[in-house]
Amino acid sequence: MIVTRIPPSPTGNLHIGTARTALFNFLFAKANGGKFVFRSEDTDKARSTKEFETGIIAGLDWLGLMPDNTADIVRQSERGAIYREHLEKIIATGAAYISKEESKNNPGETIEVVRLKNPNKKITFTDIVRGEISFDTTELGDIVIARNLDDALYHFVVVVDDYLMGVTHVIRGEDHIPNTPRQILIQEALGFSRPEYAHLPLILASDRSKMSKRHGAVSMNTYRELGYTKEAIINYLALLGWNPGTEKELFTLDELLKEFTLEKIQKGGAVFDIKKFDWFNKEHLRNYSLEDFAAYLELDQQTELPEYFNASSTAFKRALSEIKERTHFRQQAIDEIKAGEYEFVFKLPSYETELLKWKNDDSVALAKPRLEKALELLKTADFSDSETIKSAIWSYAEEIGKGELLWPLRIAISGKAKSPDPFTLAYILGSEETLKRIQSACDKIN
Repeated sequence: MIVTRIPPSPTGNLHIGTARTALFNFLFAKANGGKFVFRSEDTDKARSTKEFETGIIAGLDWLGLMPDNTADIVRQSERGAIYREHLEKIIATGAAYISKEESKNNPGETIEVVRLKNPNKKITFTDIVRGEISFDTTELGDIVIARNLDDALYHFVVVVDDYLMGVTHVIRGEDHIPNTPRQILIQEALGFSRPEYAHLPLILASDRSKMSKRHGAVSMNTYRELGYTKEAIINYLALLGWNPGTEKELFTLDELLKEFTLEKIQKGGAVFDIKKFDWFNKEHLRNYSLEDFAAYLELDQQTELPEYFNASSTAFKRALSEIKERTHFRQQAIDEIKAGEYEFVFKLPSYETELLKWKNDDSVALAKPRLEKALELLKTADFSDSETIKSAIWSYAEEIGKGELLWPLRIAISGKAKSPDPFTLAYILGSEETLKRIQSACDKIN
């Protein structure tokens, strides 16, 4: 049975790169009826915390990438006796030895380290993504695999853990390629079988350097708090280094499970494009009903909203469709609400009369008879949706010029040069409020 793993160090929050690696391991294992397991590489006692470990697991769970061994997490900090047992075995076979050496940190002090005897051979392995890769291990010398019998180092514990956990495929970032020959030498010395390897392209920033904090958010928690949906995150991460071979871009997790193969992973680095990420999130938000979208905004949890704001008002509920259409992620919508972008939904707009003047007109006074005619037509219009409102005045707009009518109408209703079209505005506000605002604009011109 295929077994893959995700082995983060719990020294920080779930990183976007770790999430992508977890996704590829999850997809490959589950698509082939296998297991996906978690290992906490928590040997950095100064920086590792249980809170970070819990947060990483919770993040994977939220994404739908739940490891199969969550009830029995493997933690390297709890496996010292296991590593010592294997160190003693490898020393007993003569494949490793205890070496007395001068401490690099404290010159003059003698310490004991455990070194693997390097057979000085050429190591060749077949990478599922990159093909055949060879290393001459001679230059590595005898590899230090433990500081002492109770303090095994990274390469040794990873090999032991992968073997004991039954890992058949090691799917990880390409920055681990140089680690592979060392780990293969340790596997051979211990008599362990060699897993299959697949090294993923790195996630790159727009300048094609490795993605890091200096390029902006890299923590999954940050993207989650901003309102990127798990569906969009999964979809976008899957396409960072994997290509389905078709023009299709939008995938659900279930669809990815049906189409994902390691052979379609690309060798070149995958550039993280925040604008493309925003597009994916917006596309997945299109599948939300207005009720789901309202819940997604989490307005009851927001602070510093304008005093006039009322999420339960009829006008705001009608405005939700427009807000949804404009929104790429939650925080964008919240910031626009706080900035007064939707103030017109709740308050009579305040604006300079001159703003009512269409760009081709000599005087704002020309807008008055057009607004009065619109007022007359709209008094008997059906306000059940924006299209019926549009049909009531469209012929007149075509007769005198669309801009000549629609521009002052937009300003009269919203007070803004940039806003939804006047038909959408009229539907949001309803008949009574719309007519009141158009009349107010006529009075302003007087």
